[in-house]
Amino acid sequence: MNELVYPHERTLGAVTLVLGVLVWLALIAGTFGAALIALAAGFIVYLFIQSTLIAHIKGNGVELTEKQFPDLHAQFVACCERLQIQKRPQAFVLNGNGGLNAFATKFLGKQYVVLFSDIVDAMSKHADGVRFYLGHELGHLRMKHLSGHLLRWPILWLPLLGAAYSRARESTCDRHGLACSSSPEKAAQALAALSAGAQRWQDIDMAAYRQQAHHSSGFWMSFHELTAGYPWLTKRAARVMATDENMPGRNPFAYLLAALIPYAGRLGGGFGFLILVYIVGVLAAIAIPAYQDYVAKAKFVDAMGSSQPARDALAGFYINNHQVPESLAAVGMPSQLQNGHQLALNPRGMVLTVTTSQGALVFTPRESPEGGITWNCTGGEGVKASRLPPACRPGQ
Repeated sequence: MNELVYPHERTLGAVTLVLGVLVWLALIAGTFGAALIALAAGFIVYLFIQSTLIAHIKGNGVELTEKQFPDLHAQFVACCERLQIQKRPQAFVLNGNGGLNAFATKFLGKQYVVLFSDIVDAMSKHADGVRFYLGHELGHLRMKHLSGHLLRWPILWLPLLGAAYSRARESTCDRHGLACSSSPEKAAQALAALSAGAQRWQDIDMAAYRQQAHHSSGFWMSFHELTAGYPWLTKRAARVMATDENMPGRNPFAYLLAALIPYAGRLGGGFGFLILVYIVGVLAAIAIPAYQDYVAKAKFVDAMGSSQPARDALAGFYINNHQVPESLAAVGMPSQLQNGHQLALNPRGMVLTVTTSQGALVFTPRESPEGGITWNCTGGEGVKASRLPPACRPGQ
């Protein structure tokens, strides 16, 4: 399986790992161990961010199984077998919202491959187009590209080096995608969809597209590739069609300028910064609402539990006196709980409202056939049903 590894990847991987570990050791020694605190804090941040992503995938995606999208599942299984992956990751299809992409990730030892729905739809007329994307992402997992990143992190920002290592990894994964495809041409067609879009890829003249790779030797083309984490798509397609393709050399002066530009991740320099802002925005759009929902749900669960004594007192007063108390004070309850939640009683109907910083819960009493009181819980105005405790959601 050595032919699946791009020639420079192992060298670049070893160099970045050794230099990264040395930098970390220097930082730990130079800060008298304070860098370890930063590492621990970074790991905690990683847990929250990555758990949000995994929860989003599992909660909103569709897992590939023998019964769920069996055609895609069969391609996934075949690709795992071709790459000799014994322990198969979980594979999902996720709404891409217009994005043609796929990615691999891992969390606490479990591995995942995610296909965006748009790339699946784009490849509907391609016999094994999805296999290329599955193979590419499985390549990241097989080569353990998701491991050791933190150790390399202090060194990956270095000009030229970090970008070169990233491009080498992508070229390796393209070879894995090729291994899962029925032919080099079909693998290259799958890649071309990232250039031409979900429909027009079918009309691409692949020979002409392959020749475009030879236009990349100019100064600016060379510079922007040297600062980017991905090779140009035309180069990737050419190398997939012929792994020994002789690519044109880069402009030597581009190296001089690129050597001054720190590697900003796979997005590279120039307009890459704008794309970086966009990606961060997309991640924030997923992570922030999920975190807000979590905080609100915790508040409402706390409000439900802490207001139970008030409901018990109201029910007891009504059963003993056969009338609704005029106020909370009449049953010995304060209008504000120790956790800051506000209680308000509407004597008309004995409706209890518990107001939190995230909104309100409304408890409406009902007489049970046995003569007791049960409470129906609903959300106040503007409270999302997804943030409510299960007992307070509509239909529960």
